[in-house]
Amino acid sequence: MSGGHTHRLYRHGHSPVHVLPPHTKLTAVLAFVLIVVATPREAVWAFGAYAVLLALVAYTARVPAGFVLGRLLIEVPFVAFAVLMPFVAEGERVDVLGLSLSVNGLWGAWNVLAKGTLGVAASVLLAATTELRELLLGLQRLRLPPLLVQIASFMIRYGDVIADEMRRMRIARESRGFEARGVRHWGVLAKSAGALFIRSYERGERVHLAMLSRGYSGAMPLVDEVAVDRSQWSYALSLPAAALVVCVLGRVL
Repeated sequence: MSGGHTHRLYRHGHSPVHVLPPHTKLTAVLAFVLIVVATPREAVWAFGAYAVLLALVAYTARVPAGFVLGRLLIEVPFVAFAVLMPFVAEGERVDVLGLSLSVNGLWGAWNVLAKGTLGVAASVLLAATTELRELLLGLQRLRLPPLLVQIASFMIRYGDVIADEMRRMRIARESRGFEARGVRHWGVLAKSAGALFIRSYERGERVHLAMLSRGYSGAMPLVDEVAVDRSQWSYALSLPAAALVVCVLGRVL
């Protein structure tokens, strides 16, 4: 995990949010999402307050609003599910623009949209201010199961390698005049997929043998150990702390 790997969600910067240790940001985002989920759906104003908190984080991190809004499109399937809820849910009905909608379904749709959008926005801000390599190091410092962290690390490291192998195989097929146009060509694509699997498996074996020859014993060393002071934790946890105040007020008021 010592090599750098920049993902498309990351925006290079030197803001106070960027320089925070990754495990503090992971802890803050997880706590924020849990607090948002625990907020009663009837406290509509509280979700607006959460959105303002995230907007302040984005402003501090110098992440444009358009960047965040564009990445929120990933939740479109959940939006479609939420839109259907008022029509299929049972219970008390209410007429809205000539449509008979379920009251419980409307509240359920609002609950999914509000909490889902806030959770995705928080994740986008985390990814925009933290490189993948740092995220993996943060997970390692938070004492997640080492095997899971290693699997994620290798997926990130060799995902591009496999994608490049697929691209070369596609170019090789096209250079020989092949073009998939129907079911008749599925056999060729299946053989290509099988060849790709075998090559990936063999590459994995070679990588594993190379790691063993360099002293790998089942655990990756923790590199770039960083001392985190109390002020950094306080700065990172200011987001969930403010959200907790909003959640408590939302339950009391």
